[in-house]
Amino acid sequence: MRIPLPPVPLPDELVDVARRFEEGSRTPVEPRNAATVILMRPSDDGPEVYYLRRQVSMDFAGGMAVYPGGGVDPRDFDASVAWAGPSPEAWASRLGCDEETARALVCAAVRETFEESGVLLAGTSSSSVVADTTADDWESDRVALESRELSMTDFLNRRGLVLRTDLLGAWDGWLTPIFEPKRYRTWFFVASLPTGQVTRDVSTESSSVAWIPARSAAVQADAGDLALMPPTYLTSLEVGLHDSPDEVLVVAAARSVEMFTPSVEPLGDGWTLSMPDRLRPLVAARRRG
Repeated sequence: MRIPLPPVPLPDELVDVARRFEEGSRTPVEPRNAATVILMRPSDDGPEVYYLRRQVSMDFAGGMAVYPGGGVDPRDFDASVAWAGPSPEAWASRLGCDEETARALVCAAVRETFEESGVLLAGTSSSSVVADTTADDWESDRVALESRELSMTDFLNRRGLVLRTDLLGAWDGWLTPIFEPKRYRTWFFVASLPTGQVTRDVSTESSSVAWIPARSAAVQADAGDLALMPPTYLTSLEVGLHDSPDEVLVVAAARSVEMFTPSVEPLGDGWTLSMPDRLRPLVAARRRG
């Protein structure tokens, strides 16, 4: 599957629809809050990232390669969840939201990563991290979390674990354009694969998984060999600028998220969707090349 990469020319009929939303004659769908995690490990070609190829039958991003993630669950707001690292208040400042939403987003990021990759960003203390989650009992808990039979709070409490929120970094935020029929307000996090843990092809929503250097993923997308949604493509470009996961995490530590909503803007004689200004030079350089 090949999809247009930024800057994507927009058909006139879609531009007309977008204008009606912007003028207020049509009401946008209320977006759902979501979290996604750019899970990294070192490679000779910069940070290698874990991508899942979504089932073609999925009604959102079917066939696309994506990062682990998903929507916030009501139980992710549980204030009693075992916690280590920056406080929800500190996360709220970095994520640009209220404290309750920040707690839920961090919890969702850790939960979804475990559900979709088998990797768990948790430990028995603020200085430890689980070393292996491949045993059958871990898989049973993962399935129970995925089916919502088990909450993250109960899962952690039963195993005597705390969320290692310090293992996450805040990276970016994307809000689906106002004219889309299904919309998500998605916070992008970054994290390194914990020592000893391995990813597994466990997600029921994916048809395959792969570790790909971020910069190589962008090249594959340019060639039409990997289908990436524009935010995933642009994030891969940016992460691929760095030489290691540690370097990405250092950059993330200095970031705060400003949610970006693509809007219609001119492109030659036509129209396209906007992108964050910091990413425009990256795209321009690739198109010149």
